[in-house]
Amino acid sequence: MSTKDFVEKDYYKVLGVPKDATEAEIKKAYRKLAREFHPDANKGDASAEARFKEISEANDVLGDAKKRKEYDEARALFGNGGFRPGPGGGGSFNFDLGDLFGGTQQGGQAGGFGGGLGDVFGGLFNRGTGPGAGGRTQPRRGQDVESEVTLSFTEAVDGATVPLRMSSQAPCKACSGTGDKNGTPRVCPTCVGTGQVSRGSGGGFSLTDPCADCKGRGLIAETPCEVCKGSGRARSSRTMQVRIPAGVSDGQRIRLRGKGAPGERGGPAGDLYVVVHVGTHPVFGRKDDNLTVTVPVTFAEAALGAEIKVPTLNGPSVTLKLPPGTPNGRTMRARGKGAVRKDGTRGDLLVTVEVAVPTELSDKAREALEMYREATESQDPRSALFESAKGA
Repeated sequence: MSTKDFVEKDYYKVLGVPKDATEAEIKKAYRKLAREFHPDANKGDASAEARFKEISEANDVLGDAKKRKEYDEARALFGNGGFRPGPGGGGSFNFDLGDLFGGTQQGGQAGGFGGGLGDVFGGLFNRGTGPGAGGRTQPRRGQDVESEVTLSFTEAVDGATVPLRMSSQAPCKACSGTGDKNGTPRVCPTCVGTGQVSRGSGGGFSLTDPCADCKGRGLIAETPCEVCKGSGRARSSRTMQVRIPAGVSDGQRIRLRGKGAPGERGGPAGDLYVVVHVGTHPVFGRKDDNLTVTVPVTFAEAALGAEIKVPTLNGPSVTLKLPPGTPNGRTMRARGKGAVRKDGTRGDLLVTVEVAVPTELSDKAREALEMYREATESQDPRSALFESAKGA
């Protein structure tokens, strides 16, 4: 992809969000599209894979506040016919648009932006016109890779190491990344090995595009490799063990730096983004860093008070003291029995009391309840309710 194409590409349109979209709106749009076009859900569909790469590229830019700011400024600066000198700004400038992004990557790869917009004005007036001034061959950052993993409720709370199989572009093993079957490519005569060519755009400016003859590699294969067709890159699959930290929540996106696709010409590897999905638990729930559980108690325990045992997740039970007259729905706290926080401490276990009403009674129990009802006939628990209703 040329630098000009990068500036003209509308990432907001790719994700289907307005230019003033919030970070949450961008994140929501990306997740929806990523799931729809993920390669695992569209086996063998090349168009879906291309669409997924386009979506990932757009999210890599718009999902990062710094990159998004640079992208918006670049489109405002170059999106309407290029940057032109103001009145009185005589002379001509050999301006390399590639410096805006520190070497935009080819093939739709999302990468870093180098020095950002500061390089534009620093390079605009100090750039020479001799050989090597524009279109320098630079290391290329590897592609970012996105994957998903599903954890059990317990794994999400305690953390887990899971195997993750990934597919990405990497140097072709058959030709050692040279693109040539014999491993002896020659320097491209068109770009003289730089991988880029400059063209005039009027007003004394020049724009830099990847060389069409060598496809931006700076090298031409005399005998193209049969595996990568001379590109030097091939699809590679690998399985790696990924440590998911304790306390992750459902839908959380984890970034693992340098675990994405390998770079080229000594460039750094891309990043791996892992979207975590968490299953449910039959007993426990979760509220931020706290775990939740509902515990049934008898009417006698709630009315007279008692000590009750409460289960914990992957640990021994704890004993809580139930005060006399505990109402139904009251929540108590068992400190330090919740999920792991980022600082290594644990949240709490929130225990909600639920008075269990028996569906079957023995004769003795029924007789005791009848005696209790007679003893409390003068008490009307709904009197205050009617008084409040009249007052309202």
